[in-house]
Amino acid sequence: MPPAAAIRHPLLIACFLSLGPALSLGLARFAYALLLPSMRGDLHLSFASAGALNTANAAGYLIGAIASVGWAHRLGARKVFLWGCMLTVASLALCGITRSYALLLALRLAAGVSSAMVFSIGGVLASKLASQHAERAGLVLGLYYSGTGLGIVLSACLMPWLLEGGGSHWQWAWFALAVLGSLATLLVWRPSGQITIAASTQGAHHRWPFKPFIPALLGYFCFGLGYIGYMTFNVALLKQQGASGGQITLFFSLLGLAVCLSSRLWASLLDRYRNGRPLATLNLLVGIASVLPTLNPSFALALLSGVLFGACFLSVVASTTALVRHNLPQDHWPAGIALFTSTFALGQIIGPTAVGWLSDGAGLEKGLLGSGLALLLGAVLAWWQPALALPRKESV
Repeated sequence: MPPAAAIRHPLLIACFLSLGPALSLGLARFAYALLLPSMRGDLHLSFASAGALNTANAAGYLIGAIASVGWAHRLGARKVFLWGCMLTVASLALCGITRSYALLLALRLAAGVSSAMVFSIGGVLASKLASQHAERAGLVLGLYYSGTGLGIVLSACLMPWLLEGGGSHWQWAWFALAVLGSLATLLVWRPSGQITIAASTQGAHHRWPFKPFIPALLGYFCFGLGYIGYMTFNVALLKQQGASGGQITLFFSLLGLAVCLSSRLWASLLDRYRNGRPLATLNLLVGIASVLPTLNPSFALALLSGVLFGACFLSVVASTTALVRHNLPQDHWPAGIALFTSTFALGQIIGPTAVGWLSDGAGLEKGLLGSGLALLLGAVLAWWQPALALPRKESV
């Protein structure tokens, strides 16, 4: 690919970049929902202990989100992005060689750090690409974030087959995720080099007025708190409700496909509004999706929940990137995206263990209901986010 390919084929470059979210979220975080029932049974974990593995991942994600801006400033955005991919693959492989709960916690923490390097700095690269093609900016950002769906679909097709034998087969599943992650890293390596970011925009620590973003930040915190409970325990709930392996594959695959298609679904919404309306609308829909399976154990209702959730939840993330891009100059984008990512990560740290603790005491339905209520609160808070009258500089 010649250097001009990023200009002539922005959607193709966005599709390659989307392999970053496919690895950092689809494989390294959300596939854990498929492994959780097997690991919980084999390692004799409570829901709270199983949830704590995702809490460790979220804690690492917070560390990575805060540190990656400085690393990108010193080393370059692409280098941090690719190092994050390689370290994430390594952490997945290492999860397959241990049965120690303490070591698994440490590895999930490490995977969180490297995943944040991939996801947040990849978001900076995608924002730069979007700025070069303003007429398709919403679609470019949507394509980047929707790559998570590809990771979810691949996990859904592969994991149930690998976990069929029960027992310690979950360890082989981690190795399979590492193989898929290695392939994603190889495929994104060269295309990621087509986007160049000047040193001043690679993550310098600019001071900017974050207080006007407080409604959106609070809404995004609630999103992190609520969505992760659903994505951690949805498969466990389906198993508890009697779903077969084939039904779980169908559920997770449809959820992932909905994520992939969501880029076109919400592109115009992200382009049209400079305020918190997109974040509020999508938070509301994700909240409704989280509550649906708690109302009735019907598998049809679970499928509706999964499709609605998948069609919206990664677009919530894209909406915050769009909010930053619409309201801040380009040299503030890395700091703005990092702040939103850190706020999101704080919610994720609390969510899995809190939902697991609630589920141990009151049942999984009540745990997921709590997730849904947090998301609905986030929608109300984000609705009050105004567009900012700040200078906007988008250098191409």
